Amino acid sequence: MLLRASVKMKNNTSIIRKSFDFLSVLRCWQLYLMLLLPLIYIIIFAYIPMLGIQLAFRQYSADSGIFGGQWVGFKYFVRFFKDYQFARVLVNTLTISFYALFAGFPLPILLALILNSARSQILKKTVQMVSYMPHFISTVVMVGIIMQVFNTRIGLYGKLLSLLDLPAVDLLGKASAFPSLYVWSGVWQNMGWGSIVYLAALSNVSPELHEAAMIDGASRFKRLIHIDIQAILPTACILLIMNCGQIMNVGFEKAFLMQNPLNLRTSELISTYVFKTGLTAGGGGDFSYATAIGLFNSVINLILLVVVNQIAKKFGDTSLW
Repeated sequence: MLLRASVKMKNNTSIIRKSFDFLSVLRCWQLYLMLLLPLIYIIIFAYIPMLGIQLAFRQYSADSGIFGGQWVGFKYFVRFFKDYQFARVLVNTLTISFYALFAGFPLPILLALILNSARSQILKKTVQMVSYMPHFISTVVMVGIIMQVFNTRIGLYGKLLSLLDLPAVDLLGKASAFPSLYVWSGVWQNMGWGSIVYLAALSNVSPELHEAAMIDGASRFKRLIHIDIQAILPTACILLIMNCGQIMNVGFEKAFLMQNPLNLRTSELISTYVFKTGLTAGGGGDFSYATAIGLFNSVINLILLVVVNQIAKKFGDTSLW
């Protein structure tokens, strides 16, 4: 009898909860209607295009369409792995990705800590505005600025070296200089914008913590280490995991615009290689091959995201899931 009563109570409770959930939806139907729009957008532009993944396993032709091509299995993956450019484009992509991660990830944190410690509000707002502005420069304009600045004859780089009577090396045509130009120009452009998240996290730190630490005799540096940095560690961990999940997604536009025949040895990335060999008329317009390379990229990113998330979960309390 007791068992039947408990089961009946559980069933009644679940029914009541469902009715309350339905009533809450009815009461807030306007909010759920607003939520429907971004949901439809995600379904149309994120999930439906996933049907095109099958092109990586089919021999695409315009006559048969996406679903009518001959099934070829892993043919295009094997072709990519055997390609003489495979090792080069993979190494170049990983080199620039990890270079950008190690150079660009700590600097927004450092800038946020410095701005948070600034006593002058005028100085703080000025530095914020100046550091945020480059983020809104388009990729094309950014590459144009790089080419103008590092021009050996008319650029700032060439003029300074000529004033010092030093020979000007053509950095734009030097293969070994391409990763540094690509990464550090990106750091300059996005460092201020990236610090916004950390400044928001630092703004939530209670002033009472700093007051208590000052009463105990803690210096500004110790308060920075034990209060400010500890406050932004969860945010930094989440952003690091998400950045690791984008390791293989080096920006195509900037790399493609900065390429020239002299620096092609280090500037040819997976994204530019896909465009040239899979999507251009000169490369044959092989959509199946391009899809296979893109799917390879996505799988590697997914594996890195899962691995880094598990490491973060094991050694800390912060993770994506």
